[in-house]
Amino acid sequence: MTINKTKNGTELLLALEGRLDTLTAPDLEKELKTSLDEVTSLTLDLDKLEYISSAGLRVLLSAQKTMSMQGEMKVCHVNETVMEIFEVTGFSDILNIA
Repeated sequence: MTINKTKNGTELLLALEGRLDTLTAPDLEKELKTSLDEVTSLTLDLDKLEYISSAGLRVLLSAQKTMSMQGEMKVCHVNETVMEIFEVTGFSDILNIA
């Protein structure tokens, strides 16, 4: 998985590419832990994300909890495959999907 990071002041955009699964979720978790200080707006662009596993969902949930205390988090450009996973797991009700 590739993580493309763009930071503009207190806004952070992470564009994910590839598969967010057991092998790559720790990479995203580490990136979020080191990047979220002083961030009030987190956007995850999932346009090129091919797949997300339960490990990836756990990282998104953790990021959502963190951002709910310091600002907002939104997920954008969710493809049909990933959206189906969000709907089946109930994440479509938890996440702010734009």
